[in-house]
Amino acid sequence: EDQQAESVSTAPKLKQRPTPEQIIRQREKQSLQLSRNYLLQQLEVARDSRHRSMLEAALADLDAKLARLA
Repeated sequence: EDQQAESVSTAPKLKQRPTPEQIIRQREKQSLQLSRNYLLQQLEVARDSRHRSMLEAALADLDAKLARLA
């Protein structure tokens, strides 16, 4: 009996599965992060000031959305 109690207490605890809401939130966050990385790459090569300002505004918007998800 003591051995059984020990084996149960030392068994690794299983992680709980994420809820559907958590999965949706994780996917949204990943999508926003991918978009953010794309915008950063575009900013590195953008030369036109109007294009850069548009990219910077989009980046600020993504950052705000990511902050709300955090």
